[in-house]
Amino acid sequence: MEEKKSSSVSDVGAWAMNVFSSIGIIMVNKQLMSSTGFAFVFATTLTGLHFSMTALVGLISNAAGYSASKHIPMWELIWFSVVANVSITGMNLSLMLNSVGFYQISKLSMIPVVCVMEWILHGKHYSKEVKIAVMVVVVGVGVCTVTDVKVNAKGFVCACVAVLSSSLQQISIGSLQKKYSVGSFELLSKTAPIQALSLLVTGPFIDYYLSGELLSDYAITWGAFFFIILSCSLAVFCNVSQYLCIGRFSAVSFQVLGHMKTVCVLILGWVLFDSQLTLKNIMGMAIAVAGMIIYSWAVEVEKQTKSNILLQEDIKLLTDQSLLKDVQFGQSKV
Repeated sequence: MEEKKSSSVSDVGAWAMNVFSSIGIIMVNKQLMSSTGFAFVFATTLTGLHFSMTALVGLISNAAGYSASKHIPMWELIWFSVVANVSITGMNLSLMLNSVGFYQISKLSMIPVVCVMEWILHGKHYSKEVKIAVMVVVVGVGVCTVTDVKVNAKGFVCACVAVLSSSLQQISIGSLQKKYSVGSFELLSKTAPIQALSLLVTGPFIDYYLSGELLSDYAITWGAFFFIILSCSLAVFCNVSQYLCIGRFSAVSFQVLGHMKTVCVLILGWVLFDSQLTLKNIMGMAIAVAGMIIYSWAVEVEKQTKSNILLQEDIKLLTDQSLLKDVQFGQSKV
């Protein structure tokens, strides 16, 4: 009982860290990148700096003996890093080439895509209740976030690549942790240096394509430097908590609960930045929250059903063994 309680507290802690760090980094990056803030428009390079800070923290942790290092084949680390970097670049390109409405739709499509990919790769099946809950969440978030929907051929391809790579990345995090019995921070500390190096090399070129501005032309100020360091610090917590959550929950659960951050960002944008909050937004948020509650209930029902099935199988196995022993005892007595 105590172990179960401790595990539940750890789950809540990991999720709370992800929510707060994700919302915090969005608010910091909004100030850092907006034209009314510091106009640092180099998103891909900034992501490279995020992973550099994460890699540094991982290196210090290993050197201090706070985390142990287990072997993971280099080709798997490189493959994972390529998928993760394609995800980041694809999302940036999708946001640039498509309308905000289509970008939101593409992000929402990640939930069913993750479901299908887990079914194909791992043979995972979902109950009817879970499927209904997922659809309710998708509809709710769609209502409160999707506005104008415009798309072109190039933008559509980038969105598809972004969704597929992002879904595969999230599934791979859980798979690698289970396959090599590594912790979330340990896996992150191994992949972060590869991602940091590749993003810092390619980032300035990608950012120039996206923004038309050269990183070398940016005049950095102490204020911009402070917000970059703050963004990188929050990114460490965000990255660690993402790996923690996917290791503890499924990729689908991470996606569903992740939309709670969307709702929180909308509310904070209304409170802090005077963003417009319409009746449509409020209705969408209410539907999304209801969907999350239904999803939590459906997952618990599914777990309970599986637990009951396993218990019945164990009872049947014990009964069959007992009958077999009785028969053998009778035969030997004769």
